[in-house]
Amino acid sequence: MFLRLFTLSSLILGFSCSEIPPSPVGPIPSERHLAWHELQYYAFVHFNMNTFTDMEWGTGGELPNQFAPSELDTRQWARVAKEAGMKGIIITAKHHDGFCLWPTSTTEHSVKNSPWKEGKGDLIKELSEACAEYDLKFGIYLSPWDRNHEAYGKPEYVADFHQQLRELLTNYGEVFEVWFDGANGGSGYYGGASETRKIDNRTYYEWEKTTEIVRELQPNAVIFSDGGPDIRWVGTEEGWANETNWSVMRRDEIYPGWPRYVELRSGHEDGTHWLPAEVNTSIRPGWYYHPREDHQVKSLPRLVRTYYESIGRNGNFLLNLPVDTRGLVHENDVAKLMALKKQLDADFKVELAQSTKLTASNIRGGDMTYAPTKVNDGDYSTYWATDDGVTKASLTLEFERPTEVNRILLQEYIPLGQRVKKFSIEAEIDGEWTTLDEQTTIGYKRILQFNTVRTTQMKVNFLEAKGPITISTIALYRAPSFLVAPQLKRNKAGIVTLSVPDPEVEMYYTLDGNEPSSQTLRFTAPIPVESPVTLKAIGYDSQSGKSSEIEIYELDLPKKEWKVISSSSGDLTTAEFLIDEDPDTFWATDEKVDAPQEIVIDLGNQEELRGFTYWPIQERYPFGIITSYAFSVSNDAHSWTTVANGEFANIVNSRLMQKVTFSQTSGRYIKLKALTVDGTGFQASFAEVGVITR
Repeated sequence: MFLRLFTLSSLILGFSCSEIPPSPVGPIPSERHLAWHELQYYAFVHFNMNTFTDMEWGTGGELPNQFAPSELDTRQWARVAKEAGMKGIIITAKHHDGFCLWPTSTTEHSVKNSPWKEGKGDLIKELSEACAEYDLKFGIYLSPWDRNHEAYGKPEYVADFHQQLRELLTNYGEVFEVWFDGANGGSGYYGGASETRKIDNRTYYEWEKTTEIVRELQPNAVIFSDGGPDIRWVGTEEGWANETNWSVMRRDEIYPGWPRYVELRSGHEDGTHWLPAEVNTSIRPGWYYHPREDHQVKSLPRLVRTYYESIGRNGNFLLNLPVDTRGLVHENDVAKLMALKKQLDADFKVELAQSTKLTASNIRGGDMTYAPTKVNDGDYSTYWATDDGVTKASLTLEFERPTEVNRILLQEYIPLGQRVKKFSIEAEIDGEWTTLDEQTTIGYKRILQFNTVRTTQMKVNFLEAKGPITISTIALYRAPSFLVAPQLKRNKAGIVTLSVPDPEVEMYYTLDGNEPSSQTLRFTAPIPVESPVTLKAIGYDSQSGKSSEIEIYELDLPKKEWKVISSSSGDLTTAEFLIDEDPDTFWATDEKVDAPQEIVIDLGNQEELRGFTYWPIQERYPFGIITSYAFSVSNDAHSWTTVANGEFANIVNSRLMQKVTFSQTSGRYIKLKALTVDGTGFQASFAEVGVITR
């Protein structure tokens, strides 16, 4: 048991008051929470009808015979996840389009009517068995929204939704997590009605009954949604939590589609329920597999950063693997997963705190049950604690000889609640104490990175806490140098700069499609790039002779001659922001408009066009994100030809560059019209608009 229980009789028999553990502070985790916290890192697999229609959100009007993987192998998924260091897999059993990956009794829109295994397959069964074989936890994603079901919006659908949940939680063994998406209601096929249906997502699905079903059939499973009831979305799909991250929230305020989702990134210091954050992101731009994204798998530096900004900030890391049309985790994704595993293994290879001498400014009752040595004994169930009323203390770790350190890992003993509000890290360097970092929350796990220091002592100062301090783990590491691929910036004139964080790392690049090396062009000054080109770059460590991974940048037409010549509304004096090559700036049409908005750009010259790009606004509180569009081309800015129209699926939650291609067409002027935007009204925002010419 995590908590030591003491009775009056035990005190009479001779136990001192110091042996009584600190009282819990605030909400505390359940046993299912504690098991979930220990998992830390696991896979999301988006594989469903959208994989074969090349979409993110299906309409619901797809046909079962479109689901036709050629080499489906769930054992490969499990093997990859295991080798990557993951602890489980959550599968999209049914996405918003309503197609079910198991032969459900609730609909004909499932694998039982697909050509895969002649309709006799059950992908959920195959994956659950593969997870068991590789000692992985198994989880279920079930979309409440169903764009295929003819009764969606009526009570009959809710009964089927609950039946689907029962089937998934009854027939496939132990389930560790049940994942409910917050996307609910809207346009859909709905059995051929092809209409828009809105529901009250706070009441329609009978969430209390839904929770009861999970508790009845899988009592150890945690339930995920925007607001739990067990674990929460972190408020972004970009793969990070805030540095301040409480595992508690005022849960009763939260509901699916909660507009104050930014608060999910930090939690509530005065939270009423244990509701820790799960940090989800995809290894590619999209959640589903798209061949055009084979070269856009997240870089190793980005994945490492995500690890430190999720697990390292008191969250669990749920990394999506978009299984491809073969039914396999793509080899590009596998390569990055294994590179991430290799890097993390190197970062945390040797733990340095175990050989240190520990002293503390306060020990609970002077009792060695709560001695500072408990933080480096390798046992999470033991912990250093301070006396009641002592919410400010320090713990010092002394090395036998000067030692290089650049990482520190801390864990609170969360069975008694999360309590640290502020702490700092110091190192003694050449006889002088230097502050390396000052931060806020810790929670289950906090990892800080800092420049390598050679030190004789490290000190953790706990500056503010909700109650007596309880720390179960402090670990120190000296991670090896990390070669980061150069990051590229381009201005409107087409001038390119490359940068890396470490000034000792050299940068090399190519513009001819060949692989860069220390024998190709070295970056020493900004590069003028005046035509479409692929730039490939590496960082190079001359001391070790090692190179970073290659970073590939597809650069299209420079925008030096571009001008925004008209818009349906808005101040054109600032419209340059939408063509300045910086997605972090933006321009928007007027707020109070009553019709779809559009902008017209003069490219300066006649160009052969093959597509366009749109970056949604990147602000903390976004607005006016275009969700469906029409794109037109003209030679004279008077006669227009519409060459593309459609939907930017899931763009609101995944605010990445949208890329749309079309048949080659010639034109000097382009027009992007926002047919619909996220939210009410028609105000449209544009972070960046570009074209594709090759």
